[in-house]
Amino acid sequence: MTELCPLITALTATFPWHRARITFLAQFLVALVRVRTVTLTQIATACCGNTMTASNYRRIQRFFQEFSLTRTQVAAAVMQWLPLGEKWLLCLDRTNWQFGSQPINLLVLAVAYHGVAIPLLWMGMDKHGASNSCERIALLKHVLCAFDRKRIQCLTADREFLGTEWIKFLKRQRIPFRIRITRNILIPNPSASSEMAAFRFFQHDRPGEARLLPRPRRVWGLSVFVVGMRIKNDYLIVITNTAPETALKDYARRWEIEPLFGCLKRRGFNLEDTHLTIPERLNTLIGLLTLALCWCLRVGEWLHERTPLAIKKHTRRAHSLFRYGLDRLRNIVLNLAAKELEFCWATFFLSCT
Repeated sequence: MTELCPLITALTATFPWHRARITFLAQFLVALVRVRTVTLTQIATACCGNTMTASNYRRIQRFFQEFSLTRTQVAAAVMQWLPLGEKWLLCLDRTNWQFGSQPINLLVLAVAYHGVAIPLLWMGMDKHGASNSCERIALLKHVLCAFDRKRIQCLTADREFLGTEWIKFLKRQRIPFRIRITRNILIPNPSASSEMAAFRFFQHDRPGEARLLPRPRRVWGLSVFVVGMRIKNDYLIVITNTAPETALKDYARRWEIEPLFGCLKRRGFNLEDTHLTIPERLNTLIGLLTLALCWCLRVGEWLHERTPLAIKKHTRRAHSLFRYGLDRLRNIVLNLAAKELEFCWATFFLSCT
Protein backbone atom coordinates (compact mmCIF):
# COMPACT_ATOMS: atom_id res chain seq x y z
CA MET A 1 0.00 0.00 0.00
CA THR A 2 3.00 2.26 -0.46
CA GLU A 3 1.20 4.01 -3.32
CA LEU A 4 -1.05 5.72 -0.75
CA CYS A 5 1.82 7.04 1.39
CA PRO A 6 1.57 10.65 0.11
CA LEU A 7 -2.14 10.79 0.99
CA ILE A 8 -1.59 9.10 4.36
CA THR A 9 1.09 11.68 5.19
CA ALA A 10 -1.20 14.57 4.22
CA LEU A 11 -4.11 13.19 6.27
CA THR A 12 -1.88 12.65 9.29
CA ALA A 13 -1.26 16.40 9.41
CA THR A 14 -5.02 16.98 9.71
CA PHE A 15 -6.37 14.12 11.82
CA PRO A 16 -4.70 13.09 15.12
CA TRP A 17 -5.62 9.42 14.70
CA HIS A 18 -3.58 6.24 14.84
CA ARG A 19 -1.96 4.96 11.65
CA ALA A 20 -4.50 2.22 10.92
CA ARG A 21 -7.44 4.63 10.91
CA ILE A 22 -5.60 7.16 8.75
CA THR A 23 -4.74 4.38 6.30
CA PHE A 24 -8.39 3.34 6.15
CA LEU A 25 -9.45 6.94 5.50
CA ALA A 26 -6.95 7.19 2.63
CA GLN A 27 -8.21 3.92 1.15
CA PHE A 28 -11.83 5.02 1.44
CA LEU A 29 -11.29 8.42 -0.21
CA VAL A 30 -9.36 6.93 -3.13
CA ALA A 31 -11.95 4.18 -3.62
CA LEU A 32 -14.79 6.72 -3.42
CA VAL A 33 -13.24 8.83 -6.17
CA ARG A 34 -12.66 5.72 -8.28
CA VAL A 35 -16.22 4.39 -8.18
CA ARG A 36 -18.15 7.67 -7.66
CA THR A 37 -20.78 6.04 -5.48
CA VAL A 38 -21.38 5.62 -1.75
CA THR A 39 -22.46 2.00 -2.20
CA LEU A 40 -20.17 0.27 0.28
CA THR A 41 -19.88 -2.98 -1.70
CA GLN A 42 -18.51 -1.06 -4.69
CA ILE A 43 -16.14 0.95 -2.53
CA ALA A 44 -14.85 -2.33 -1.08
CA THR A 45 -13.96 -3.60 -4.57
CA ALA A 46 -11.95 -0.43 -5.31
CA CYS A 47 -9.79 -0.32 -2.16
CA CYS A 48 -6.04 -0.46 -2.70
CA GLY A 49 -3.98 -3.40 -1.51
CA ASN A 50 -4.05 -7.20 -1.67
CA THR A 51 -6.90 -7.67 0.80
CA MET A 52 -9.95 -9.61 -0.38
CA THR A 53 -13.05 -7.59 -1.24
CA ALA A 54 -15.06 -9.31 1.51
CA SER A 55 -12.45 -8.28 4.09
CA ASN A 56 -12.52 -4.70 2.82
CA TYR A 57 -16.30 -4.67 3.13
CA ARG A 58 -16.22 -5.93 6.71
CA ARG A 59 -13.62 -3.31 7.58
CA ILE A 60 -15.79 -0.56 6.11
CA GLN A 61 -18.79 -1.85 8.06
CA ARG A 62 -16.80 -1.86 11.30
CA PHE A 63 -15.65 1.70 10.66
CA PHE A 64 -19.22 2.96 10.39
CA GLN A 65 -20.37 0.86 13.34
CA GLU A 66 -17.57 1.71 15.76
CA PHE A 67 -16.25 5.12 14.74
CA SER A 68 -17.89 8.50 14.37
CA LEU A 69 -16.29 11.17 12.20
CA THR A 70 -17.51 14.25 14.04
CA ARG A 71 -18.75 17.38 12.32
CA THR A 72 -16.18 19.37 14.29
CA GLN A 73 -13.35 17.25 12.85
CA VAL A 74 -14.70 17.70 9.34
CA ALA A 75 -15.09 21.47 9.78
CA ALA A 76 -11.50 21.72 11.02
CA ALA A 77 -10.30 19.85 7.92
CA VAL A 78 -12.35 22.12 5.64
CA MET A 79 -10.76 25.19 7.23
CA GLN A 80 -7.28 23.71 6.79
CA TRP A 81 -7.73 22.54 3.20
CA LEU A 82 -9.66 25.47 1.72
CA PRO A 83 -8.83 29.20 1.87
CA LEU A 84 -12.28 30.22 3.09
CA GLY A 85 -11.21 33.74 4.04
CA GLU A 86 -11.91 35.76 7.14
CA LYS A 87 -15.63 36.22 6.47
CA TRP A 88 -18.06 33.42 5.62
CA LEU A 89 -21.33 33.69 3.75
CA LEU A 90 -23.42 30.85 5.15
CA CYS A 91 -26.16 29.03 3.23
CA LEU A 92 -28.89 27.09 5.02
CA ASP A 93 -30.90 24.52 3.09
CA ARG A 94 -32.36 21.03 3.22
CA THR A 95 -32.06 17.97 1.03
CA ASN A 96 -34.13 14.82 1.27
CA TRP A 97 -34.81 11.50 -0.40
CA GLN A 98 -36.48 8.18 0.40
CA PHE A 99 -34.88 4.81 1.16
CA GLY A 100 -37.76 2.35 1.12
CA SER A 101 -40.20 3.66 3.72
CA GLN A 102 -37.45 5.55 5.55
CA PRO A 103 -37.28 9.31 4.92
CA ILE A 104 -33.74 10.71 4.83
CA ASN A 105 -33.94 14.42 5.53
CA LEU A 106 -30.82 16.52 6.06
CA LEU A 107 -30.59 20.11 7.29
CA VAL A 108 -27.29 21.49 5.99
CA LEU A 109 -25.39 24.65 6.86
CA ALA A 110 -22.64 25.38 4.34
CA VAL A 111 -20.20 28.16 3.49
CA ALA A 112 -20.28 29.62 -0.04
CA TYR A 113 -17.02 29.04 -1.89
CA HIS A 114 -16.28 29.70 -5.58
CA GLY A 115 -19.70 28.72 -6.91
CA VAL A 116 -20.35 25.78 -4.60
CA ALA A 117 -21.12 25.59 -0.90
CA ILE A 118 -19.01 23.48 1.48
CA PRO A 119 -20.83 21.71 4.36
CA LEU A 120 -19.78 22.92 7.80
CA LEU A 121 -22.50 21.36 9.92
CA TRP A 122 -25.52 19.20 9.19
CA MET A 123 -28.34 17.52 11.06
CA GLY A 124 -30.41 14.46 10.19
CA MET A 125 -34.14 14.91 10.82
CA ASP A 126 -36.17 11.73 11.37
CA LYS A 127 -39.25 13.06 9.61
CA HIS A 128 -40.66 14.31 6.34
CA GLY A 129 -40.86 17.98 5.48
CA ALA A 130 -39.32 21.23 6.62
CA SER A 131 -37.27 21.94 9.72
CA ASN A 132 -38.69 23.89 12.64
CA SER A 133 -37.20 26.83 14.51
CA CYS A 134 -35.85 24.62 17.32
CA GLU A 135 -33.88 22.44 14.89
CA ARG A 136 -32.39 25.44 13.12
CA ILE A 137 -31.49 27.12 16.39
CA ALA A 138 -29.79 23.92 17.60
CA LEU A 139 -27.69 23.81 14.43
CA LEU A 140 -26.68 27.47 14.73
CA LYS A 141 -25.73 26.98 18.38
CA HIS A 142 -23.23 24.34 17.25
CA VAL A 143 -21.77 26.90 14.83
CA LEU A 144 -21.45 29.53 17.55
CA CYS A 145 -19.71 27.01 19.83
CA ALA A 146 -17.30 25.82 17.13
CA PHE A 147 -16.44 29.12 15.41
CA ASP A 148 -15.98 32.78 16.18
CA ARG A 149 -19.23 34.53 15.25
CA LYS A 150 -17.15 37.38 13.81
CA ARG A 151 -16.42 35.05 10.89
CA ILE A 152 -20.07 35.11 9.83
CA GLN A 153 -20.57 37.69 7.10
CA CYS A 154 -24.23 36.73 6.86
CA LEU A 155 -26.63 33.78 6.84
CA THR A 156 -28.78 33.22 3.75
CA ALA A 157 -31.91 31.06 3.58
CA ASP A 158 -34.95 30.54 1.40
CA ARG A 159 -38.67 30.94 2.15
CA GLU A 160 -38.79 27.55 3.86
CA PHE A 161 -36.74 28.91 6.77
CA LEU A 162 -39.08 31.38 8.42
CA GLY A 163 -40.46 31.65 11.94
CA THR A 164 -40.72 34.20 14.71
CA GLU A 165 -38.52 32.37 17.23
CA TRP A 166 -35.91 31.67 14.55
CA ILE A 167 -35.63 35.32 13.51
CA LYS A 168 -35.63 36.39 17.16
CA PHE A 169 -32.68 34.07 17.80
CA LEU A 170 -30.68 35.47 14.88
CA LYS A 171 -31.31 39.05 15.99
CA ARG A 172 -30.49 38.25 19.61
CA GLN A 173 -27.22 36.57 18.60
CA ARG A 174 -26.44 39.47 16.23
CA ILE A 175 -26.04 37.14 13.28
CA PRO A 176 -26.53 39.09 10.02
CA PHE A 177 -29.16 37.36 7.89
CA ARG A 178 -30.71 37.61 4.43
CA ILE A 179 -33.85 35.48 4.37
CA ARG A 180 -36.38 35.39 1.58
CA ILE A 181 -40.02 35.73 2.63
CA THR A 182 -43.20 34.64 0.90
CA ARG A 183 -44.97 37.24 -1.20
CA ASN A 184 -48.14 37.33 0.92
CA ILE A 185 -46.58 38.06 4.31
CA LEU A 186 -48.18 41.17 5.76
CA ILE A 187 -45.97 44.24 6.16
CA PRO A 188 -46.98 47.58 7.72
CA ASN A 189 -47.75 50.36 5.25
CA PRO A 190 -47.16 53.64 7.14
CA SER A 191 -48.89 55.77 4.51
CA ALA A 192 -52.15 53.87 4.97
CA SER A 193 -51.76 53.00 8.66
CA SER A 194 -52.46 49.38 7.76
CA GLU A 195 -50.77 46.19 6.58
CA MET A 196 -50.61 44.78 3.09
CA ALA A 197 -49.06 41.81 1.33
CA ALA A 198 -45.32 42.19 0.78
CA PHE A 199 -45.49 41.91 -3.01
CA ARG A 200 -47.77 44.94 -3.30
CA PHE A 201 -44.91 47.22 -2.30
CA PHE A 202 -43.05 46.15 -5.46
CA GLN A 203 -45.80 45.32 -7.97
CA HIS A 204 -45.42 48.56 -9.92
CA ASP A 205 -41.60 48.45 -10.11
CA ARG A 206 -39.79 47.46 -13.28
CA PRO A 207 -38.69 43.79 -13.36
CA GLY A 208 -35.16 43.35 -12.02
CA GLU A 209 -35.12 46.74 -10.31
CA ALA A 210 -34.29 46.33 -6.61
CA ARG A 211 -35.82 48.65 -4.04
CA LEU A 212 -35.36 49.04 -0.29
CA LEU A 213 -38.45 50.03 1.66
CA PRO A 214 -37.81 53.23 3.64
CA ARG A 215 -37.28 52.64 7.34
CA PRO A 216 -37.30 49.23 9.05
CA ARG A 217 -40.68 47.45 9.12
CA ARG A 218 -42.15 45.14 11.71
CA VAL A 219 -42.55 41.60 10.40
CA TRP A 220 -43.98 39.17 12.97
CA GLY A 221 -43.47 41.97 15.48
CA LEU A 222 -39.72 42.15 14.72
CA SER A 223 -38.00 45.18 13.22
CA VAL A 224 -36.25 44.28 9.94
CA PHE A 225 -35.26 45.92 6.67
CA VAL A 226 -37.23 44.80 3.61
CA VAL A 227 -35.74 44.84 0.12
CA GLY A 228 -37.25 43.29 -2.98
CA MET A 229 -37.86 43.30 -6.70
CA ARG A 230 -40.03 41.79 -9.38
CA ILE A 231 -38.67 38.72 -11.12
CA LYS A 232 -40.17 36.48 -13.80
CA ASN A 233 -43.65 35.42 -12.65
CA ASP A 234 -42.81 36.13 -9.01
CA TYR A 235 -41.22 38.49 -6.49
CA LEU A 236 -37.90 38.23 -4.67
CA ILE A 237 -38.39 39.80 -1.23
CA VAL A 238 -35.69 39.54 1.43
CA ILE A 239 -35.63 40.60 5.07
CA THR A 240 -32.38 41.49 6.81
CA ASN A 241 -31.14 43.00 10.05
CA THR A 242 -27.99 44.69 8.67
CA ALA A 243 -26.57 46.26 5.49
CA PRO A 244 -29.77 46.12 3.42
CA GLU A 245 -27.98 47.64 0.42
CA THR A 246 -26.15 44.33 -0.16
CA ALA A 247 -28.97 42.00 0.88
CA LEU A 248 -30.06 40.85 -2.58
CA LYS A 249 -26.49 40.44 -3.81
CA ASP A 250 -25.64 38.35 -0.75
CA TYR A 251 -28.84 36.33 -1.04
CA ALA A 252 -28.02 35.49 -4.66
CA ARG A 253 -25.04 33.46 -3.43
CA ARG A 254 -27.43 31.19 -1.54
CA TRP A 255 -27.79 29.30 -4.81
CA GLU A 256 -24.25 27.97 -4.35
CA ILE A 257 -25.73 25.32 -2.07
CA GLU A 258 -27.68 23.81 -4.99
CA PRO A 259 -24.49 22.74 -6.83
CA LEU A 260 -23.35 21.23 -3.51
CA PHE A 261 -26.28 18.83 -3.47
CA GLY A 262 -25.56 18.01 -7.11
CA CYS A 263 -21.93 17.20 -6.22
CA LEU A 264 -23.03 14.94 -3.38
CA LYS A 265 -25.67 13.25 -5.52
CA ARG A 266 -25.90 12.49 -9.25
CA ARG A 267 -23.14 14.76 -10.55
CA GLY A 268 -20.67 13.47 -8.01
CA PHE A 269 -20.86 10.68 -5.45
CA ASN A 270 -24.46 9.44 -5.75
CA LEU A 271 -25.35 9.96 -2.09
CA GLU A 272 -28.90 8.73 -2.66
CA ASP A 273 -27.51 5.23 -3.33
CA THR A 274 -26.61 4.79 0.33
CA HIS A 275 -28.33 2.21 2.50
CA LEU A 276 -27.18 3.94 5.67
CA THR A 277 -30.10 5.35 7.66
CA ILE A 278 -28.82 5.38 11.26
CA PRO A 279 -28.13 9.10 11.95
CA GLU A 280 -24.61 8.63 13.38
CA ARG A 281 -23.49 6.54 10.40
CA LEU A 282 -25.10 8.88 7.90
CA ASN A 283 -23.35 11.82 9.58
CA THR A 284 -20.02 10.04 9.18
CA LEU A 285 -20.74 9.38 5.51
CA ILE A 286 -21.57 13.05 4.88
CA GLY A 287 -18.30 13.95 6.58
CA LEU A 288 -16.33 11.62 4.29
CA LEU A 289 -18.07 13.06 1.22
CA THR A 290 -17.22 16.57 2.39
CA LEU A 291 -13.54 15.64 2.59
CA ALA A 292 -13.66 14.19 -0.93
CA LEU A 293 -15.49 17.28 -2.17
CA CYS A 294 -12.79 19.57 -0.78
CA TRP A 295 -10.05 17.48 -2.35
CA CYS A 296 -11.70 17.62 -5.78
CA LEU A 297 -12.24 21.37 -5.47
CA ARG A 298 -8.61 22.05 -4.60
CA VAL A 299 -7.43 20.02 -7.59
CA GLY A 300 -9.99 21.75 -9.83
CA GLU A 301 -8.86 25.20 -8.68
CA TRP A 302 -5.24 24.44 -9.48
CA LEU A 303 -6.13 23.04 -12.90
CA HIS A 304 -8.26 26.10 -13.67
CA GLU A 305 -5.34 28.39 -12.84
CA ARG A 306 -3.12 26.51 -15.29
CA THR A 307 -5.69 25.72 -17.99
CA PRO A 308 -8.82 27.86 -17.52
CA LEU A 309 -12.16 26.23 -18.21
CA ALA A 310 -13.95 27.41 -21.33
CA ILE A 311 -16.72 29.96 -20.86
CA LYS A 312 -19.98 29.11 -22.65
CA LYS A 313 -22.42 31.53 -24.27
CA HIS A 314 -24.46 31.69 -21.05
CA THR A 315 -21.27 33.15 -19.42
CA ARG A 316 -20.81 30.15 -17.14
CA ARG A 317 -17.92 27.70 -17.15
CA ALA A 318 -18.19 24.57 -19.26
CA HIS A 319 -17.72 22.51 -16.09
CA SER A 320 -17.67 23.25 -12.39
CA LEU A 321 -14.36 23.39 -10.55
CA PHE A 322 -15.53 20.32 -8.62
CA ARG A 323 -16.11 18.28 -11.77
CA TYR A 324 -12.86 19.52 -13.30
CA GLY A 325 -10.97 18.29 -10.24
CA LEU A 326 -12.97 15.07 -9.86
CA ASP A 327 -12.35 13.96 -13.44
CA ARG A 328 -8.61 14.60 -13.19
CA LEU A 329 -8.32 13.04 -9.75
CA ARG A 330 -10.29 10.00 -10.86
CA ASN A 331 -7.99 9.53 -13.82
CA ILE A 332 -5.01 9.65 -11.47
CA VAL A 333 -6.31 7.20 -8.85
CA LEU A 334 -7.48 4.75 -11.52
CA ASN A 335 -3.89 4.65 -12.79
CA LEU A 336 -1.86 4.99 -9.59
CA ALA A 337 1.06 2.87 -10.75
CA ALA A 338 1.59 4.99 -13.85
CA LYS A 339 0.78 8.36 -12.24
CA GLU A 340 2.63 8.23 -8.96
CA LEU A 341 4.07 11.74 -9.30
CA GLU A 342 0.69 13.22 -10.22
CA PHE A 343 -0.83 11.56 -7.15
CA CYS A 344 1.85 13.15 -4.94
CA TRP A 345 0.99 16.49 -6.53
CA ALA A 346 -2.74 15.97 -5.88
CA THR A 347 -2.20 15.21 -2.19
CA PHE A 348 -0.10 18.35 -1.71
CA PHE A 349 -3.29 20.44 -1.61
CA LEU A 350 -4.43 18.65 1.55
CA SER A 351 -1.42 19.78 3.54
CA CYS A 352 -1.66 23.54 2.92
CA THR A 353 -4.06 26.33 1.95
